[in-house]
Amino acid sequence: MRWMVVGAKGMLGTDLVSKLVDAGHDVMAVDRLEVDITNQASVEHTIENVDVVVNVAAYTAVDEAEENETDAFLVNAVGPQHLARRCKKIGARFVHISTDYVFDGSNSSPYSEDGPVNPAGAYGRTKAAGEWAVRANTDDYIIVRTAWLYGAHGRCFPKTMAALSDKHETLSVVTDEVGQPTWTADLADLILRLVVAEVPSGTYHGTSSGRTNWHSFTKAIMTSLGKDPEMVHETTAAAFNRPAPRPSFSVLGHNQLVAVGVEPIGNWLERWNEAADSVLAEY
Repeated sequence: MRWMVVGAKGMLGTDLVSKLVDAGHDVMAVDRLEVDITNQASVEHTIENVDVVVNVAAYTAVDEAEENETDAFLVNAVGPQHLARRCKKIGARFVHISTDYVFDGSNSSPYSEDGPVNPAGAYGRTKAAGEWAVRANTDDYIIVRTAWLYGAHGRCFPKTMAALSDKHETLSVVTDEVGQPTWTADLADLILRLVVAEVPSGTYHGTSSGRTNWHSFTKAIMTSLGKDPEMVHETTAAAFNRPAPRPSFSVLGHNQLVAVGVEPIGNWLERWNEAADSVLAEY
């Protein structure tokens, strides 16, 4: 099977390319230097003779998107539209990565794959538009929503907390934002499993199982570093004056994975314990 990974130099893209190569697939890894997804001509020139296109490119600067929604829309909505149209034309399956930010975070139970979206900020609006663009422009697609990503090959929450813990005796971390920390290596594996299983076109949730908050996740990170987890103190999101709203509840359900016979990613803490050494090797 011949794959193209768009956005291949990012944290998820790097792990996905590695996973596909290890599995014996033929992989073309492209990034902004090779293709401008906001330009239809660039997409048509670059993408051909592939069976699967995975789009992991995105405008992910959540706060900056509040002031630059047009730029975010180009990457997060127009880009997926161009890619979906191209995939339909050449007969390739399109895999598009989306986000928990398409929901407003007001739920108290896991969000279902077919639940109504209601983004609270610019980033979420542009990603929701990207989902719509995919569905409107190809009938052979897999949308994978994910959240709270961390990995070895880019900036992420565990590395930030590890670096801060070297400089401060205590850390104040929010307790009122709940979600599912997800290792990019696990998400890469799930993407491969979804495609190999030839699942029906639709939306699936690619997050770890279970739930936690940033405070408890940070305590687990400190434990992995051999530090006292009690150095992590509780605070609330209101203590941080951030331009973009964050979903206070980002737990995604996995019913669609179960329905098509694909095993969801394991418990977030078990997966963190497996990932910690590689993720924290360099921070």
